[in-house]
Amino acid sequence: MQALRIHRHGDPEVLCLDDIPRPVPAAGEVLVKVTAVSVNHLDLWVRRGMPGFAVPFPRILGCDGTGEVLELGPGVSGLRVGQKVVLEPGQSSGTSPEDLAGADHLAPDYGIHGEHGDGYAAEYVALPARYALPLPDGVDPIHAAAVPLVFLTAWGLLVSRAQLRKGECVLVLAGTSGVGSAAIQVAKELGAHVIATAGDAAKRELCRRLGADDIVDHSTPGWDKEVKRLTQGRGCDVVVEHVGPATWDTSMRCLARAGRLVTCGGTTGPKVALLLPHVFIKNLSILGSTMGPRSALPEIFAHVAAGRYRPLVDRVLPLSRAREAHELLEARRVAGKIVLVPGR
Repeated sequence: MQALRIHRHGDPEVLCLDDIPRPVPAAGEVLVKVTAVSVNHLDLWVRRGMPGFAVPFPRILGCDGTGEVLELGPGVSGLRVGQKVVLEPGQSSGTSPEDLAGADHLAPDYGIHGEHGDGYAAEYVALPARYALPLPDGVDPIHAAAVPLVFLTAWGLLVSRAQLRKGECVLVLAGTSGVGSAAIQVAKELGAHVIATAGDAAKRELCRRLGADDIVDHSTPGWDKEVKRLTQGRGCDVVVEHVGPATWDTSMRCLARAGRLVTCGGTTGPKVALLLPHVFIKNLSILGSTMGPRSALPEIFAHVAAGRYRPLVDRVLPLSRAREAHELLEARRVAGKIVLVPGR
């Protein structure tokens, strides 16, 4: 079978479509024929290499996707051959106190497929059956591949960490990114007033179609003044910040008193400056968030099935064009997600 692997860190040229043996499901596992796998910023970071994080080579990329069950390993129940499933991004022992409390993403042994272990960018994968979530009837499996990681991340940001409440105002940075597009929809479903940012007219219109009430051009210097105008000088209760140094200072200025800035990463770098008087005088909270509880996935996909959440797919490419997908994402020429389809 074909699998998208890296044998060293580097530019997109290090991506290899290798022929490797098809996996055999062990006890408690299922063999899945992969229908589609999405490309995430995490794939780029793993490919490039992250300081302090050693990746064993070769590594199969791909954090989330969808597929069809081909074979049940010994002891598997609750799934059937031919069933369409979601390939969940997270993994953990399932036995830690955090797991048992429904917060698996906080477990000491929590990891993400494609980062802490082999991922899903292959024609076939074998994985523990508990990480193969039945796909609701009527949901397109190719578009569904763009859902798990970004919507679970948005859920973790807004529901688990920021505890966004109905009627609050939330600012979503980079509203047409994978996480941003999901955050707009999660926030709207929670009853918030959503302000989104985007850098060009087409993306701003797309934010509006996703449900944003107001859109701000973050390519304009001093765009925080527009946020303040839209909020009658008050600022936002919650800011979803996942860009990093390029927007951090402006995002902080957009917060209302007692506001919460919640961040899941920094696509423009890892270091930001912080003015402590600004934090304590305005009683601000800065919250970190990684992923979200897998227990939220059934509810997320119920929203998808009902049409309340819509995965934003920029384009669908064959797995053989993975290098092109990485180049497009790095160049910020993507609105939403790129989905790769094996076997094409």
